[in-house]
Amino acid sequence: MRRDFQEPARCRPDLLIGREELFADAKEQLASGGSVLVHGPAGIGKSTFLRALAEEYGATAHTVLRCSATESESHLPFLALADLLGLVLDEIAPRLPSAQLTALESALTGRGESSLQRDGLALRLAVLSALRALAARGPVLLVADDLQWLDPASAELLGFAARRLGGTPVQLLCAVRTEGPEGQEYDRHLRACPPDTAAVRLGPLNRTQVARLLDHRGHGALPRSTVREIHRTSGGNPLFALELSRALADSPTPPRPGEPLPVPTSLRALVLSRLDMLSVEARRTLLVASAGARPTAALLHAAGRENAEAECAQAAELGLLATEPEAPAVRFAHPLISAALYAEAPAPERRAAHAALSTAASDPIERARHLALATTGTDPEVAAKLAGAATLARDRGAPSVAAQLGLLAARRTPADGVPGAEERRLTAAEDAITAGEVDLARDIAREVLSRTTVAAERVRAWIVVIDTAGHTMAEVDAVFPQALADAGQDPRLLALVNYQLAWRALIVQGDFTEARTAAAHAAALAEHGGDRRTELMALAFQAQTETLMGHPEAPRTIKRALREPQDASVACHHNGAGSARFRWLVMGDRLAEARGTVTALLGEVRRRGSVESEVHFLRGLAETELHAGHCGRALELAREALRLARDSGIGETASAMLTSMAEASGGDVGRALSLAHEAVEHAEQDGDQMYLSRALAALGYAQLVAGDAAGTVRALRRVRRLEQDLGITDPARGRWQGDLAEALVRIGEPAEAQDLIDTSREHAERLGRASVLAVLDRAEALVRAARGDQEGALARLTSAQDRLTGLGYGLEAARAAFALAQLRARSPEGARRRGTVYDEATRLFRRCRALPWLGQVDEARSAPEPAPPVSVPDAPEPLDALAGLAAMERQVAALVMEGATNREIAARLFVSVKTVEATLTRVYRKLGIRSRVDIVRLAAGRRAK
Repeated sequence: MRRDFQEPARCRPDLLIGREELFADAKEQLASGGSVLVHGPAGIGKSTFLRALAEEYGATAHTVLRCSATESESHLPFLALADLLGLVLDEIAPRLPSAQLTALESALTGRGESSLQRDGLALRLAVLSALRALAARGPVLLVADDLQWLDPASAELLGFAARRLGGTPVQLLCAVRTEGPEGQEYDRHLRACPPDTAAVRLGPLNRTQVARLLDHRGHGALPRSTVREIHRTSGGNPLFALELSRALADSPTPPRPGEPLPVPTSLRALVLSRLDMLSVEARRTLLVASAGARPTAALLHAAGRENAEAECAQAAELGLLATEPEAPAVRFAHPLISAALYAEAPAPERRAAHAALSTAASDPIERARHLALATTGTDPEVAAKLAGAATLARDRGAPSVAAQLGLLAARRTPADGVPGAEERRLTAAEDAITAGEVDLARDIAREVLSRTTVAAERVRAWIVVIDTAGHTMAEVDAVFPQALADAGQDPRLLALVNYQLAWRALIVQGDFTEARTAAAHAAALAEHGGDRRTELMALAFQAQTETLMGHPEAPRTIKRALREPQDASVACHHNGAGSARFRWLVMGDRLAEARGTVTALLGEVRRRGSVESEVHFLRGLAETELHAGHCGRALELAREALRLARDSGIGETASAMLTSMAEASGGDVGRALSLAHEAVEHAEQDGDQMYLSRALAALGYAQLVAGDAAGTVRALRRVRRLEQDLGITDPARGRWQGDLAEALVRIGEPAEAQDLIDTSREHAERLGRASVLAVLDRAEALVRAARGDQEGALARLTSAQDRLTGLGYGLEAARAAFALAQLRARSPEGARRRGTVYDEATRLFRRCRALPWLGQVDEARSAPEPAPPVSVPDAPEPLDALAGLAAMERQVAALVMEGATNREIAARLFVSVKTVEATLTRVYRKLGIRSRVDIVRLAAGRRAK
């Protein structure tokens, strides 16, 4: 028995990465008294999964029996049985019949030449009796790893016992290697387990899970492009991924972009153990296939492999290739086989394979790549072909391929080449940014800066460094003086730097006025220098800033940014004029036009392969759908944007924030809160004031949906202060004002809510923000209701709902209908028809697929029927003990004095039960009392007077 399995170490969290749900299901199966069979291919993590389960569940068993077989010992009969029962034989011996004990002792000790053929029935019954004897003292857990190497005799005996242990507290926790999801070996082992055994298949990890695993094991500093290649090569197998990352760490010269990963000897031996059984010619054919991007039999023929079909069939019989009779592609059984085969081949043979493919491939991009890998040294003709292929890849929307080809072109460019090697490297870096490979882009830029003295190349490299910082611009503050010094007096170069300074003013300083000024200066410099692209980008940024500020020049600047001639790459850029116009349409309540605009932009950037722009416009479309009340669709888009952002490392904070809003509206509120907290934390760490205000707004909204009005007030008060400091006056920018006003009413601060409404209404009227005005009216209705003006509140809510419906804001209209229903339910008539008063709100929320809000409606519908309403004025009858309380606190205390329960108070005051409980806690503290009984005593004292 392996020592590390016999005494398992405390399980690390990385052992269960990507397996959390499967682990929970397996634990539930064991807790219900069943057994578990874990299966999957080699290296997939079966043993670690098994250890973790045994460690967590084993504490509940009275006896834990363990064995772990190995291939080299599988020929030894009864070895696994000895591992399992050898240490407990003395304990159970007195309870076994003598014939069974003799047979079992003979099998376990090797004395007496016991065998299944000779002592079959006695041995079978002995194992069954032994397990029953152990179970009589308490539950038994049998843990067996690597069942495929179990000696046949032990396997037969355990299977016999397992099938007859029904009702006995003996559970099996086993693992077996299988290559496919279903197979004869898997079925055989499952049949040998108890009837109540659940099969758990461990599959490959996705890219995000592989990245988490590598980070836990100390490989978190790897570039995202490298992690992606590790995931591809390993096929998501955790053992293979870790071995590849270790080989990278040990390699003195890491592979360049586009080059294969180093495959360690351990993995080569594992996956190529059958390679020696191939003929020399078949091995060469497989090498050509491993060098090709999409190998087919036709491509192999064109590359000179005349007997490709027969040689591939031979490899498939050995398990090196997958057998797909109807598919033309030649596919390796696992990506690692291809990588190991390529790594094993000598360099001259690799170059020969690429040379053959450089003429055989039909795609010009593939031909150029193979030509580069088939040659050594510099060659202007090869460099030109690679640069042309990079342009073609860029036009096809494959910027990652363009970046790799550009780097190959730079390496083949002679010292006196035109364009030069550094210029081609910088183009490759810009392609890498477009593809979301910011680590690669940053590395290229730093390499260029270490070599070149040309001002234009240096400034361009500095811009790449700044761009790769994203919203962590504060970390590259030292770059700006160096970039300005390199720019000198050149207006084109100065325009590039000033455009980045405009972003710095917004992100780092949170100064919209300074950002607008810097953007306008950059546009003027670019116009003077004849750089139309930078001019358009600067104008678009200026327009977006003015839109968020509520500046009257915004429409005019947008028109300037949209004026011809245009630049195709700017038109669909996430910071271009199209994006600025989309934001202007959304804030101006033109939702249908905004949806059409952002949908077209999203389609174009997907065609071009711009990852950052795709993430940005996915969020924009999700936001538009959320405004329109299409919560299910918005949630799908937001989750897609978040997955892409996490994969690329671009826009994670903004994507988490937007997904939080979508989750709170149409998904899971707990998830919404988690994502909002994540977004706030990242924005604070990055020093990004602009996104901090938006993340806090998302947090406040999620807290409101969760019923935490006090938390909403804390978060949104911060937003109010931040936006005042930033100079943001347009309430359509974040649309948080209605949520804050509603939360303020809930905690008993209607005066502050009214002040916020009045201030926001002034700006909304000035800018013509009709939807914001309707939401503010909805909030003001709640203030009026809190002050006892039921008729005025009903009128405002009805008007707000009608206007929001007309403008296309489905979710906001549904919230108005819900508030209207809650208000009507408090009246005597509403109390009589309580079963139907919420029907309209239910219908509207269901149409929006606003599941969390539907939950609130159900809670309100099932709340206890309130007593006839009493008017609780802001200034109650004089009572010294209550004089120091806030309005909400006085109202709650007064209703407690009337004998109302917390749920009744919540229904009558239009708040949640949590808000009532929190308010009572403050009342107790202020009055120096401990319970609601003391409040009743105060009331009794007042009546006595």
